[in-house]
Amino acid sequence: MSVKKERKSAHKKVHWLAYILLLIGSVMFLYPFLWMVSASLRSLEEVAVSGMSIWPDNWRWDNYAKALTAFPFGRYLINTVITTVFPIIGTVLSSSIVGYAFARLKVRGSGILFVLVLSTMLLPGEVTMIPQFILFKNLGMLDTLYPLIVPAFFGSAFYIFLLRQFYSRLPVALEEAAIIDGCGYFKIWWKIFLPLSKPALMAVGVMVFMGSWNNFMGPLIYINSDKWKTLTLGLAGFQGTYATDTNLLMAAAVVITLPCILLFFTAQKAFMEGLTFSGSKES
Repeated sequence: MSVKKERKSAHKKVHWLAYILLLIGSVMFLYPFLWMVSASLRSLEEVAVSGMSIWPDNWRWDNYAKALTAFPFGRYLINTVITTVFPIIGTVLSSSIVGYAFARLKVRGSGILFVLVLSTMLLPGEVTMIPQFILFKNLGMLDTLYPLIVPAFFGSAFYIFLLRQFYSRLPVALEEAAIIDGCGYFKIWWKIFLPLSKPALMAVGVMVFMGSWNNFMGPLIYINSDKWKTLTLGLAGFQGTYATDTNLLMAAAVVITLPCILLFFTAQKAFMEGLTFSGSKES
């Protein structure tokens, strides 16, 4: 009995140590965001003397109104929403159907083709940046939102792999029953596999949202006119104009960051389920 009690006590100590380390790590990662929110609610003079404090003495909510009216926030928001929603739709549909094909259509050479698709993940973005720029320039799409939307409809190697792993785990009986009922492969994907893959699609959607919403390099390369700028470019321009107004800069940054935080916490459960199921070992 004493040995069991000692093991149980040691197990509890390990758990408590893990919780303490996670708590310390959480505070370290959360503090910069809390300071950013705090600075956005202070006067400029208070920011200069606040130090490590994260509790404002005087809550300046008008900083948000000043920050969002200092640049065309509404126009940039619409452009950002467009360049976020359409890439989510395009990536989910294209990566899903390609992932389904690799998981279920066993044809000669499919394994080699799948390896080639995965090998594109080894190419840094800097390698394909110039060829893509030349392509969109020849297509007359510079200074438009098309370069930020169109590539999403051609799939992504990582998301194809993720969804392929998910579809490989689904029972074969579902597909066999649908084939007996006269369904083709496209209808099987659309009617059966796509509805069943909501957790994986949610995970893909959240990751694409994070990447598209915070995309800075793409708009910086392809967009020149103020008409098509996104929030990330707007924030960069805002930083250049109001570099000394730290409180206003933090207010604008909080507003732009908030949708990502809200989305992740809202879809956290489905996001983790999709990644866990897709990453499971095939049966």
